[in-house]
Amino acid sequence: MALRLPRPAVSRLGIKLFLIILLGNVVIAGLVFLAVSRSLDRGFIEYLETTQANRAATLAEGLGEEWARRDGWQWLRNSPPAWHRLVRQQLWPGERRPPHGIERQLGDARDFVLHDAQGLPVIGLPPDKNGDAAELEWLPIRHDGEQVGTLGYRPPRQLLARMERVFLERQQRNLSIIIAALGLASLLLAGALAWWLGRRTRGMALATRRLTEGDYSTRLPQRGRDELARLAGDFNVLAATLEASRQARERWVSDIAHELRTPLAVLRGEIEAMQDGIRPLNPDSLRSLGQEVGQLERLVADLRLLSQSDAGALEVQLAPLDLAEHLGARLEEARGWLADSGLTLTADIHGPAWMRGDARRLRQLWTNLLDNSCAYTQAPGQLEVRLAVVGDRVRVTWQDSAPGVPEAALGKLTERLYRVEGSRSRASGGSGLGLSIAGALVKSHGGTFTPSASPLGGLCWTLEFPRLDAAG
Repeated sequence: MALRLPRPAVSRLGIKLFLIILLGNVVIAGLVFLAVSRSLDRGFIEYLETTQANRAATLAEGLGEEWARRDGWQWLRNSPPAWHRLVRQQLWPGERRPPHGIERQLGDARDFVLHDAQGLPVIGLPPDKNGDAAELEWLPIRHDGEQVGTLGYRPPRQLLARMERVFLERQQRNLSIIIAALGLASLLLAGALAWWLGRRTRGMALATRRLTEGDYSTRLPQRGRDELARLAGDFNVLAATLEASRQARERWVSDIAHELRTPLAVLRGEIEAMQDGIRPLNPDSLRSLGQEVGQLERLVADLRLLSQSDAGALEVQLAPLDLAEHLGARLEEARGWLADSGLTLTADIHGPAWMRGDARRLRQLWTNLLDNSCAYTQAPGQLEVRLAVVGDRVRVTWQDSAPGVPEAALGKLTERLYRVEGSRSRASGGSGLGLSIAGALVKSHGGTFTPSASPLGGLCWTLEFPRLDAAG
């Protein structure tokens, strides 16, 4: 029964992404607004201070000349409105009216106070009647080196409240418009990105759902070179692997049924022949039945070993072992067996070659390789086995003579129940599990098991195991 999964909440992902992007942009925009506003505030004060000081110096110089021309300040005392015209003429000569905005605020005659040489007020409130007068900045008014008066002006910080209405509010309004436009752009960007990512993830979610329901033919289009494209590629590899695994499992079950059916059919036929009296019930008949039962037992044992290997539960008791001595002893035992099969053994073993291994499992490994060489090598043939220590590895090279294996089939030799068509086929015997078991045994020892073409004309297996120092 296929696993049913709830529909993926792709819309929720899009909403979360939309809100995260939008919130991030709003926070960034707010921080930019505060930073720019603070920078404008400080810069504006410095601008006011410089500008106001320059205007006060200009006004003080003009007042000194006006004092000499008018022979004193009495005319200003007699006509206070003339003060405004005088300030305008000194600060903006040639202009009928002062400019608007900040320039006008900085040149307002009300922000200037004039005292004579004795410190008496000419224009403006005296210090003892207005506390603000004590906070004024003062400049001497000179004519020909003689101080004829003092000019006081309000520092820019006192004018800031008024200036903010003229300049800062205007700039902050413009900045607010920019921030609002940025927020709108962020809204559109977040929505577009959320829709784009949601569309791509929705396709992946639906494809994953079909995959869980057993549709391994599902594939995702790979667009671009970003992480999502790589994820789609990984998904396609996963789907192809699952599809291949299902096909291998189906083939595996079919092949096992075939392997079991053959000895069972032989057993059934011989038993029925004995029941019908066609074959006598004697030791020879029982021996034939025992051989078929033994073949079934071996097949079941091989299947159990492979299943344990797949589950990582293969019983292997590793201990320090001299592989050169162990392999040499097994080959010497098999010389007669190989000679009966028409094979000439050449052994070139250099020891010691210490490793951590299970003597029983390694003996099973050599037996499977010997069975494979005897079953598939044409007589008269050759078997050449070499062992050498290469760096931190122990390398065993196992090669036999013709017939060989097509290059396209080399990578499939360790697949369960796989047989090469032609001379290395079932006609020569075997269940097709020997090399699979050999590969599992090598893997259980942390080694590698690699096939290649043999210079002798047959098949070459290269086995490499981690080396263990004799002291260890």
